[in-house]
Amino acid sequence: MDPLAPNRVTAIAALGDPLRRDLYRAVAAAGRPVSRDEAAVAVGVPRSTAAFHLDRLAEAGLLRVEYRRLSGRSGPGAGRPAKLYAAASADVIGSVPERHYELAGELLASAIERAENERMPVRDALRAQAHDTGAAIGTAAGGLDEALAACGYAPAEDHEGAVLLENCPFHALAAAHTDLVCTANLALLEGVVEATEATRTPVLAPSAGRCCVVLR
Repeated sequence: MDPLAPNRVTAIAALGDPLRRDLYRAVAAAGRPVSRDEAAVAVGVPRSTAAFHLDRLAEAGLLRVEYRRLSGRSGPGAGRPAKLYAAASADVIGSVPERHYELAGELLASAIERAENERMPVRDALRAQAHDTGAAIGTAAGGLDEALAACGYAPAEDHEGAVLLENCPFHALAAAHTDLVCTANLALLEGVVEATEATRTPVLAPSAGRCCVVLR
């Protein structure tokens, strides 16, 4: 499983349109894939209008598309398969600034299981799990800059050449549980740096308004 859910602010913004919101609700409430005609009737708009907005919802990842012959027949003369829409099963997460609380939840849950299975203190398990997850993120990203961007850290180099992380993906948790979360965050970034073979050293250097870790 990918430890990071993509930040899909644009997908959530698609639901800001009242008609698209109504179409999404109609498709989700159906509990099965529905055609453009069915969706159009459900919200009281022309088929062409429904088709346009359904396709935009699908492009945003909110709906999934499948094709099926509604006649039940196959072969010549059976007609073209109809385009059907269903609510996507994957979570759609979006935030500004970018946060990744789903990653923090996965780390904490996996750390508890690891602590029980390997008979180790939970904090040690959390650091180990965070390091392994960071390594997985770094390997998947292929480079340090790409990994930091995927996590939403908003990296920026300062005048001394250190990389400051202007955004904390775990902001609310870090504010409430600073030592626990920042220690895990450090281990996560150590894993990212090692996996990407970057010539950087993550260190804890807390400062207001940004992530507690700096890459020196």
